[in-house]
Amino acid sequence: MEFQTNLGEALLGSASDAIVATDREGRITFWNPGAERVFGFTAEDAVGQSLDLIIPENLRARHWAGFREVMETGVSRYGHGDLLSVPGLTRDGRRISVEFTIVMLRDPAQRVAGTVAVMRDVSRRFEEIRALRRQLAQSGQAGSGS
Repeated sequence: MEFQTNLGEALLGSASDAIVATDREGRITFWNPGAERVFGFTAEDAVGQSLDLIIPENLRARHWAGFREVMETGVSRYGHGDLLSVPGLTRDGRRISVEFTIVMLRDPAQRVAGTVAVMRDVSRRFEEIRALRRQLAQSGQAGSGS
């Protein structure tokens, strides 16, 4: 049992992936060092705040519609290993590309009590893919012009 406790603490305290938990209303209840590294907000800044903290304003309506549906149904298509790729917002206002999965938190009666998201900043990879696509498009145009 002690090994499991240490394993859990090590995973939650990791600075590699962001781990963020919320309650049913979308208020942040847990923010690990990885979330601080990815988004720039400390746990003190984030805990108790709405997820709007890291969601770009133009995407909030869509996010909250999906979040409410997940809270009502207890089902998310991103809870079984499927990754969702979305823009995120950092403390300094930069938009980053984030991939994540979520896990439902349930109360003793098995009602959905919140979520835990495991997120990774994939901005560099996203930009590399975008640059490769541009190069392919340009080389295709150059080849058709000869």
